[in-house]
Amino acid sequence: MIVNIRWTLPPLALLLTACSLQPEYHRPAMPVETSYDQPTPVGNVADLPWQSFFTDAGMRQLIALSLQNNRDLRVAALNVEQARATVQVNRAALLPSISATASQTSAHEPANLYNTKTTGAVTYHELNAGLGVTSWELDFFGRLRSLSNEAQEQYLSTEATERATRISLIAQVASAWLTLCSDNDLLHLAQQTAQSQQKSYQLTQLSYRGGVSSDLDVAQAESTVRSAEADVASYTRQVRQDVDALRLLAGADLPVDLLKNATLNSRWDFPATPAGLPSDLLTRRPDIIAAEHTLKAANANIGAARAAFFPSISLTTSGGSTSSSLGHLLEGGTASWSFVPSINLPIFDGGVNQANLDIAHIEKRIEVANYEKAIQTAFKEVNDALAGQDTWQDQLAALEKEVAANQRDYDYSELRYKQGVDNYLNVLVAQRSLYSARQAWIAARLGQLNQKITLYEALGGGWKA
Repeated sequence: MIVNIRWTLPPLALLLTACSLQPEYHRPAMPVETSYDQPTPVGNVADLPWQSFFTDAGMRQLIALSLQNNRDLRVAALNVEQARATVQVNRAALLPSISATASQTSAHEPANLYNTKTTGAVTYHELNAGLGVTSWELDFFGRLRSLSNEAQEQYLSTEATERATRISLIAQVASAWLTLCSDNDLLHLAQQTAQSQQKSYQLTQLSYRGGVSSDLDVAQAESTVRSAEADVASYTRQVRQDVDALRLLAGADLPVDLLKNATLNSRWDFPATPAGLPSDLLTRRPDIIAAEHTLKAANANIGAARAAFFPSISLTTSGGSTSSSLGHLLEGGTASWSFVPSINLPIFDGGVNQANLDIAHIEKRIEVANYEKAIQTAFKEVNDALAGQDTWQDQLAALEKEVAANQRDYDYSELRYKQGVDNYLNVLVAQRSLYSARQAWIAARLGQLNQKITLYEALGGGWKA
């Protein structure tokens, strides 16, 4: 029986350092103005956690539920874990891979197999056990390190993307809750209008039977009732769809008393936004951070593509002791070792390496453009959100006055109709104007509150540097 045991010999190459062919990274200049078009009040939403920005109880409850159960956010988090594992795989390539093996071989050879004189049939038993380094590439030109840097940057990009997904989810849930509140208010307005118009229709029918109202008055009164009933059905459907949308975002069943507090007619205290925002604040946005890390990954890939032009050196080494029995394993004269260096020198590849290097340079230029576009898009989003701060308030104030004026017009028209001074058409026109003005106010209120959420998301949300 032969027993063969090997162990790894410490290679001197561990002491060697590799050079890097990776280009030095320089962040591209900001392709936007140094400040925004609109002045802003004091504060800094980019340093606020979402719990401090969204103070409405129902909204906070839904956001917390979605952060726990939303499937898109869960996938984004798993993508981060996958990218982290990829980094470990690439880092492992920089170190030697040590393997332990054990095997046993038994063989029987019959007598006179090779037409030579033998003592008869022979049975062999061989036991092998060992440790060894198999084909470890010495990273003289930084190819493996560039690939490891690329994987690291892709991981950081994925991590930033997960934060951007989180902020986007918070904003989506908040906006979806406001939409539900708005549609719920519109539903209640339609129901109240339908009830009021139903009463007017019944009074018009009584007046018609008494000979006071005409057929035209009855038809006009009925048309307003049917229109309001259609609006009730429409808003009822929309409220149900809003609930379904929130359920999808939350990834779980919603609170049973959700609709009870779903209204825009409540106190909404959103923190003030920053004053004199510099445009470089955008570099704190997670989506822009992700774009820059992707750019850095493309820069690292150039180093790997350059290294492909140079020789690659690999080592295979093992050492140990060989003996026919365990008892003589440590005796003198049983030492054994092997050292097998190999070199791969690219001579002719049909232009593959050059094409890969060209591709790497083009990919970097693409990522520079993507990074600059991400900044330009973010700058536009912030500017658009800032532009609405004062105008929404002015619009709401004007609509409140319009609602009050239409209410007075409706009251006067109804009074004149009951006194027999005007016909029912004037009442109908005043009633529809009042209804439209109230709908417009609700829509404007929704727009104003959504603008706050849009600005919160545009400035990086609750993310902290």
